[in-house]
Amino acid sequence: MSQTLSRSLAPLVVSVAPGSAAESSGVLPGDEIVRVNGDMPRDIIEWQIATDEADVELDISRGGLELSMSIEKPEGAPLGVEVSSAVFDRVRTCDNHCEFCFIYQLPKGMRRSLYLKDDDYRLSFLYGNFTTLTRFTEADLERVVTERLSPLHVSIHATDPDVRSEMLKNPRGAMSLRWLRALLDHDVAVKGQVVVCPGVNDGTVLDDTMAGVLDRYPELDSVAVVPLGISKFNGEAAMRLHTSDEARVVVDTVARWQDIFLQTLGKRMVYAADEYYLMASRPFPAAEHYDGFHMHEDGIGMARTFEAEFHGCTDSVTGVQRGFFASVDAPPNPAAYTGLRSACVSAPGSAAVTSSVKLRPRQSAPVGVLTGTLGAPVIGPLIEMLDRPDVRVLPVANDFFGGNTGVTGLITGADVARVLGDEPDSHRYLLPDVCLSDDGRFLDGMTIDELPRAVEVIATDGAALRSALEGTQ
Repeated sequence: MSQTLSRSLAPLVVSVAPGSAAESSGVLPGDEIVRVNGDMPRDIIEWQIATDEADVELDISRGGLELSMSIEKPEGAPLGVEVSSAVFDRVRTCDNHCEFCFIYQLPKGMRRSLYLKDDDYRLSFLYGNFTTLTRFTEADLERVVTERLSPLHVSIHATDPDVRSEMLKNPRGAMSLRWLRALLDHDVAVKGQVVVCPGVNDGTVLDDTMAGVLDRYPELDSVAVVPLGISKFNGEAAMRLHTSDEARVVVDTVARWQDIFLQTLGKRMVYAADEYYLMASRPFPAAEHYDGFHMHEDGIGMARTFEAEFHGCTDSVTGVQRGFFASVDAPPNPAAYTGLRSACVSAPGSAAVTSSVKLRPRQSAPVGVLTGTLGAPVIGPLIEMLDRPDVRVLPVANDFFGGNTGVTGLITGADVARVLGDEPDSHRYLLPDVCLSDDGRFLDGMTIDELPRAVEVIATDGAALRSALEGTQ
């Protein structure tokens, strides 16, 4: 590890846990970590490995003073220090120019960190970001294998080299999937993703990609098939929204290949995003078809998961969700290093979820549940089943981004404020935490205190919503 890292890239101590070994040794918030055990870790992964040791030597810079501390603790015990970032050297940025990249579709004037387009395998491991592997190297492979950085998340898009290279607008896109083969050869778990762009990699190309997965990458953990997202700021003429018929073709293609994978490999392998079923006005598959909901963060099985949580059919919930904040302005996650009952998820009225939802008369119910336009047809039927005339769904159309942006995680403060502006001040409004960063800000920088009505922030899972609603009975 290099010890010549620029001091400005060294991690800062954000907080020190009370009663921890670090606090006992005098580590303070604001301290700059210069070295750990004589070396400068490149990221939170190396930091965790180094600080897991029984005796930790820290070289610290504090107000211009250089300090050395010897911290004694049991091996594997937490040091008690939270640092400022997940990557201490420079994040490896993406040199592809995909026309469907959502970063290119952001409006001007947002926080600078939101425009960072990464292709860093470390963020793939830590946060589930997808990497194209076009900047992956032999040294990266050695580190992934040696430190068992698994699972990784890889953007496949197409297994045909020419199609993939054209989609990434990068000649290395044609050959970079050789690294995917190398990762699988070393037993690294990999979750794949295909962003389907109409007229580009759908139809026969999608069939060819599925055949390529079966032939060349059968050890993949899974493959998510998701629609491209288009904001009103998209300037690429070749990128357009799916039609309903195209969405139905994708759903049918995925179902057909699931049968093939199941017969050949013993698992379904490929899954379509929930959004496809909404666009196609098709019911979501039964819970057991999601094979444990391991692709929830990719928008697959979210509706069935939420439904099961809402009905109390699972002992666990999906946990913290950061939406677009997964690796943007989020604290590092060192913890990353280290079957639903079918009777519950097939309750009457829950299977045929379509792109429309019956909403209670506007302003007639004193409890409003704020959600994205894609969340409304999922949450609406669940609330209807409760027979609660005092509760209604408040879909928040995303005028800020426009296009087909309907996920709850991209709701902005301006759009919530627009919806709440016409609502009674005395009502109760529930807001999911997935649209907020850790410091309580929406993507457009607004805070909940700036909204025209008071809101209650709740966890983005079905159990949290049910609990919040039961509190009003």
